[in-house]
Amino acid sequence: MPNIGTVLREEITRLSRRETRSQVVPTKKATARHRKDIATLKRQVAQLERQVTLLSRKVLAGPSATAPSSSAPAKRVRFVAKGLRAQRQRLGVSQPDFGRLLGVSAQTIYNWEHEDARPRDEQLAKIAALRSLGKREAGERLKQLGSAIKRSRRKA
Repeated sequence: MPNIGTVLREEITRLSRRETRSQVVPTKKATARHRKDIATLKRQVAQLERQVTLLSRKVLAGPSATAPSSSAPAKRVRFVAKGLRAQRQRLGVSQPDFGRLLGVSAQTIYNWEHEDARPRDEQLAKIAALRSLGKREAGERLKQLGSAIKRSRRKA
């Protein structure tokens, strides 16, 4: 004959498992539903971020990017800091002199070369124009700019 203590313990264990199961199953279902909802929201956020990025590029590019003009499309100039440094070194000029060629300060050239800042579109066009210069031409332009600066100082 079974011991009453053993029977009671088995019955309590059985009832507690049943009660636990009745509490855990809905929690598991809710957790699965929440995970599914979170995954859906993450996908929506990613899609919206892509849209925002695309729209911000269009806005930053200006009206010329959204509406094609009747003239030839402007060529997009890429900017790479290492390339700017290499171009300046190829011309054999210092940062202040390179800045004078572009109409900016030496600090601006330093910031561009160290990727602390990016040139504006007008400045990118000037940088692209300097790519075709040689050392002699760059030196001549610097002499012209130097004499122009000296003349303006004399007038002042």
